[in-house]
Amino acid sequence: MATAADSPISSDAQKKLDEIVTKGIQYLEKNGQAADGTFTIKAGPGLTALAITGALRNGKTVDDPVVAKGLKALEGFVKPDGGIYGNGRLRNYETCVAMLCFKEANKDGRYNETLKKARAFVTGLQYGDGEVPKDDVWFGGVGYGGAGRPDLSNTGFLIEALIDTGSEADDEAIQRALVFVSRCQNLESKFNTTEFADKVNDGGFIYEIPREKIDPSTSPERYTENGGIRSYGSMTYAGLKSMIYAGLTKDDPRVKAASEWASKNYSVEENPGMGSAGLFYYYHTFAAGLGTAGIAEVTDAEGNKHNWREDLIFELAKRQNEDGSWANENRRWFEDDKNLATAFALMALSYCDADVAAAPAADAK
Repeated sequence: MATAADSPISSDAQKKLDEIVTKGIQYLEKNGQAADGTFTIKAGPGLTALAITGALRNGKTVDDPVVAKGLKALEGFVKPDGGIYGNGRLRNYETCVAMLCFKEANKDGRYNETLKKARAFVTGLQYGDGEVPKDDVWFGGVGYGGAGRPDLSNTGFLIEALIDTGSEADDEAIQRALVFVSRCQNLESKFNTTEFADKVNDGGFIYEIPREKIDPSTSPERYTENGGIRSYGSMTYAGLKSMIYAGLTKDDPRVKAASEWASKNYSVEENPGMGSAGLFYYYHTFAAGLGTAGIAEVTDAEGNKHNWREDLIFELAKRQNEDGSWANENRRWFEDDKNLATAFALMALSYCDADVAAAPAADAK
């Protein structure tokens, strides 16, 4: 256990954290879970995986009824090809989040074979030498269903799922993914020679890399006048986390640039660059990115220092509903669904706990 002297958060913050996490899990137990163990199954098995992962990362065990029912339901989506998905449209995303869930529940090795096959499945969805040359902007990336346009969110989930289930940073699939991640950064460097690299050049990250010419007038909130693509919060933290998992240290120029963007755009009140859209996914990547990078304190653009864990705890406490759930009034990306927002909130809060925060960071160099 972390002691009061070395805890990264105050006793008041820890008390509030314990309170809101308990209420959030109680919501999932009493209101969120269907009789068959799933959560919002109309959206596929991904929400069930996220909800159970959130519960497991906040102290629940495989013997807890809500977890046991959820795991059994998720097992029903394991396919002969090794994937863990519903109708197949979101094969990568659903399999990766299911891998995170099964890994949390795998202390006794019950999911060893499932995870082995799932690892092979998602790695097979990645764009590699057999599909596109290395100079293609899609190289190393993966999309929701595998085929089609790759994006940073899915590639980030791929990296995390592989690392979480045993890959090392120098594994071929991780290093391929790093090529794509680096090209999603608005940073002109030897790692990013795409036509978009120097248009914004602020160190933040974008969601996807277009192959075709873009017309800035079609979406001025997304594109700059010179044809650049605006960085935003959830993707920047997903990029930061992915780079650390791929073995980059805080001294790497890509990590430095991403950290500087995070400082200049620090917020727990909105998803920088997107406002309220995707806010709870942002909270998850915000906490995962800073936690994985071993950053305990962020200095904002005005020079104010922030204990981001405490800021996040108290912000989520303000946003929690009476029934213990969270939900986004902005319906984009389905975040008005209580199960999804609550799962993301719980996963974010798992990075704030004193014992988790006191553990060695992925980048301790």
